[in-house]
Amino acid sequence: MVGKVPKNLFNQRSGFLTAFLLLFLVLIVGRLFSLQIINGQAAREEAAAQHGIYRKLLPSRGEIKLADKFSVNTVTVAANLKSYLVYAVPQDIANPELAAAGLASVLDLDSKEVLAKITQKDKKYVPLKKQLTEEQQQKIKDLALPGIYFDSEDTRFYPEKNLLSQTLGFVGYKGSAKSGLYGLERYFDSDLAGTAGELIAEKDSSGALIFGSNKENRPEQDGVDLILTVDKNIQFQVENVLKDTVSKNGADSGTVIVVNPKTGSVLAIANYPDFDPNLYNKVENPKDFTNDAVTGNYEPGSIFKPLTMAAAINEGKVTPDTTYVDTGQVVESDGKIIKNADNKVYGLQNMTQVLDESINTGAVFAKEQIGNQKFYEYLKNFGLGQATGIELPETKGNLDNLKANIAINYDTASFGQGITATPIQMVQAFTALANNGKMMKPYLVQSKIYPDGKVENTKPQVVKQVISDKTANMVSAMLVSVVENGHGKKAGVPGYYIAGKTGTAQVARKDGKGYEENNNIGTFLGYGPVEDPQFLMLVRINHPRDVKYAEVTAAPAWGEIAQFILNYYHIAPTRTVGK
Repeated sequence: MVGKVPKNLFNQRSGFLTAFLLLFLVLIVGRLFSLQIINGQAAREEAAAQHGIYRKLLPSRGEIKLADKFSVNTVTVAANLKSYLVYAVPQDIANPELAAAGLASVLDLDSKEVLAKITQKDKKYVPLKKQLTEEQQQKIKDLALPGIYFDSEDTRFYPEKNLLSQTLGFVGYKGSAKSGLYGLERYFDSDLAGTAGELIAEKDSSGALIFGSNKENRPEQDGVDLILTVDKNIQFQVENVLKDTVSKNGADSGTVIVVNPKTGSVLAIANYPDFDPNLYNKVENPKDFTNDAVTGNYEPGSIFKPLTMAAAINEGKVTPDTTYVDTGQVVESDGKIIKNADNKVYGLQNMTQVLDESINTGAVFAKEQIGNQKFYEYLKNFGLGQATGIELPETKGNLDNLKANIAINYDTASFGQGITATPIQMVQAFTALANNGKMMKPYLVQSKIYPDGKVENTKPQVVKQVISDKTANMVSAMLVSVVENGHGKKAGVPGYYIAGKTGTAQVARKDGKGYEENNNIGTFLGYGPVEDPQFLMLVRINHPRDVKYAEVTAAPAWGEIAQFILNYYHIAPTRTVGK
C-alpha cells in the first residue's frame, strides 16, 4: 500500500512547479517584449534581410552635346562608358572571412578593410569598388560568393579630350559619391546626375525572387541631356589660335569668348592652358581647372572707354565730333595726376579720335560731362559689378572703389582701371553696342532634353535697353574708325567693316600698392560685320612677355578668328578689299 504524500510536501512541490511556470512565462514574455518592442526594428530588418532582396538602381548621367549650325546632328562632348560596381548586402553573406579574402585578392584591397565593410549588419547596401573591368567582374562571379552583387555603372568620358575643358568641367568623387566638380558638370549636377531607384522584394530559400510576392520598385530616373549653343568648328579654331597666340607672345595664359550679340548665345568659350577632363587627376596645377572667361576678374583697361563714351553720347552731352584740348594729363584736386599712356600729349581732339588713339584724358573728359553719379548708374546698367547669369560658376567683378565717392577713382574707372570685371561681363556689356542698345544675357545651354523626351529650349533674354539704338550706331561707327585708323588695325578683316577696341591694362599688385612692373593684360573686344553683327568676340592675353600692347597680341588673334567665322558663315564681303 502506497502511502499518502504529506499535504505540506504536495503544497511545496506545487509551489515549485507554479514558480517555475511563472518564471518560464516571464522569460518568454520578456524575450517577446525585447524582440518586438525594444529590438523590434532590428529584428524586423534581420528577418527582411533573410527573406528579402534589395537592389540600388543607378541612373545614367545625362550627356552634353554641341549643336551644329548647318546640321541637325549633334556632337557629344561628355558621354558615358559602361563599367561595373561591386557591392555587398551584408545580411546575405554566409562566410564573411572567406568572402573578404576572395574579394581582396581580385580587387587589390586589404582583406581586413573588406571584412569590416561586409560585416556591417545594419547596412543594406555597401559599395566595395567602382569602375571594375569585365575581367574583374567575371573573376568575382567565379567565386560564387553569396551576398556579393554587381551594378552596371557609367564612367564619364570626354571624346573630344581638351576641347571646351574648363567649360565642361568633369565628374569626380566627393567621398563615395559621384559629383560634378567644375564647369557645366558642377552647375547642372542635379539635372545631369538623375535620381537613383530601389528594388525591394521577397526571395525564397534559394535566393530567387518569389513571383507574386510583395514588391516595392522605385525606378531610377536618368539624367537630363544638355545641348549647348557652342559650335564645335568655331570652338576648335578658337582654341588653336589662342594656344598659338599665348605661345608666340610668351604669355601666361589667355581667354576667348565668342557670342551672337543678337541673342547672347555663346558660340565659343576657351581658356589656355587647358586640360584633358579624362585625365583630370593627372593635372599638376589646379588653376588649369579655372574658367577665367567667367571668373577671371581684371582691370579691363581701354576696352572700357566705349562704354564711357556711350554713356556721355546717350545723355546728349557729347557727340563723336565734340572736341577738347588734351594737355597730356588731368590734375586732381588732391594733386594726384592722371596721364596718357607713354606720357603722350595729343592737343585738340574729338571724341572719335579719343577712341582711335585711346586717350585716357579724353575718357575722363567724356565722363565729366555727365558727372560721377550718372556715370556710375550707366556702369550698373551695363551689368558691371553683377553676375551675368551664365550657366557656370562665375564671379561678378568689383565696383567698390566707386562707393567712397573719391574723384580720382571715377576718373580712372572711365578708362577701365581701379575697377574689375570678368571677360563675360565685358562681352555682355558690348552686346548693347552691337545690338541697337539692347543688352543680352549670355547663355550656353540651347536646350534640355529630359528622359521622357520633353525638350526645354532657352529663349534669348534682353537684360536691359541700356542706350538708344541711335547711340549704339554712333558708337559702332566710332569703333569702326578704331579698326580703320586707330590701334585696332590688326583686327581688321579685308572686305568687312569691323568695330572694336584695344585695351592694354596694368595689373594691380597683390598687396594693393600700385601696379606690377612689366606686366599687362592685352584685350581686343569687337564685333562684325558692323552693318549686321553676326558675332561679338573678346580675346584676352595675360602677361605677354615678348610684346607690350594689345594691338600686337590680342588684335591679330581676333582678326584671324574673325576671318574664319566670316568664311564659315558664308558672309559675303560688304566693301571693296583695300577700302
